[in-house]
Amino acid sequence: MTVTRRSRSAPNDRELRLWRVGRALALSFCVAVLVAGCVFLSLVYLLDFQEIDNTQKLDAKTLFDLVKLSFGVVAGAGALVALVVAYRRQRVDEAGAHREATRLHTERFSQAVDKLGSDSPAVRLGGVHSLAGLADDAPDDDLRQTCIDVLCAYLRLPFSPDPGDLPTPPDGTPPPEEQRDAHQEKRNRYRALREVRHTILRLIGDHYRIPTGTHRTWQGCNLDLTGITIDGQMSFEGAKFSGGFVRFNGARFSSDDVRFNEAEFSGGDVTFVGAEFSGGVTSFDDAEFSGDVVSFNNAQFQSGMVSFDNAEFSGHGVSFEDAAFAGGEVFFGGAKFTRGAVRFSRAAFSGGKVNFNTAAFSGGEVSFGHAKFLGGVVSFGARFSGGNVYFDYARFSGGDVYFHDAEFSGGSVHFDASTGPAPGGLLDAVSTPVPAEIRLRPDWLPATP
Repeated sequence: MTVTRRSRSAPNDRELRLWRVGRALALSFCVAVLVAGCVFLSLVYLLDFQEIDNTQKLDAKTLFDLVKLSFGVVAGAGALVALVVAYRRQRVDEAGAHREATRLHTERFSQAVDKLGSDSPAVRLGGVHSLAGLADDAPDDDLRQTCIDVLCAYLRLPFSPDPGDLPTPPDGTPPPEEQRDAHQEKRNRYRALREVRHTILRLIGDHYRIPTGTHRTWQGCNLDLTGITIDGQMSFEGAKFSGGFVRFNGARFSSDDVRFNEAEFSGGDVTFVGAEFSGGVTSFDDAEFSGDVVSFNNAQFQSGMVSFDNAEFSGHGVSFEDAAFAGGEVFFGGAKFTRGAVRFSRAAFSGGKVNFNTAAFSGGEVSFGHAKFLGGVVSFGARFSGGNVYFDYARFSGGDVYFHDAEFSGGSVHFDASTGPAPGGLLDAVSTPVPAEIRLRPDWLPATP
């Protein structure tokens, strides 16, 4: 999927563009004359002058008034020239100040990027904080985005995995001291560079918690964390990802504790396409997803626990298409899907536990079309209160699928093209006789006497 970044500022909106002095003065003078004429005519109308007496002689007082008027016109023209020149000088000064700020920012940016490429983890850590500070003080949004892009790019770089403990030789003799020292040095370097990556993630979480419109906030910026690995405790609680796009495509969540509790994803696109959740706890409890696109397509839920309890999905589309629920536990308890389409099409439930109990699907279309229920436990004790619900061509061929305590009110429900035995509790949930808007396979219906 291609996501186009919403431009936050025009590329050359700070570029100095001034007309020639002659043209500026001529235009300003014409505008001044036009305004003066309008004022004069308005006064004539308000004072109710009927006509001008052209037979009266010009006396000394009138002549003096005309002379004063002439000097006033000259003085006004001079003031107008001074105003135009002052405006141009102010614009030139502002453009010069912006160029100077940009030049200093570029110098500091180059130094910070050089630090990120250092062999020393401590120097890299200094480069991370320097880039974060530059993003805070950037003279325009484009330069701020550049700093954030570099930090995200660092997180996307490949890195050597943890070498682990030094293996013991088969004969049980301890390894040579030099080998032990070399291995310990590798582990220390891995931990130091790991700290650099975790520092960037913590800074991202901190800056996205700062209210929009205030100093140091990064809200509204694009965040591309494609393919990163989060392998430590991390908190994005209360962060607000508003505007731009947020990409966790292909990210690997293998940490013991990653939290997005009460985070808000509003505006732009939020994508976790192909993300892997393979350990620990990843929590989206009470998070709000209201962006144009919310996508967990091809996500892999392999082990550990992922929780969407009480999360609100109100964007135009929420998609878990082709997701694989192969182990661990995934909870949607109390989650609210209130707008647009909700798609679990072609999702595969082959292990672990997936719980939709007390979830509410209250609008739009809900599709589990072509989903495969092959193993594990899937519980649909949810409320379906509007729109259309599709389980067409779903395959119930293994595991335990339950609809105990499910509620269907409004819209239509389609099971008629599915395969396999009827899920547990489905007939109790739809009541008997089955309403016309709920379409079940004939062999699932109770036998008539």
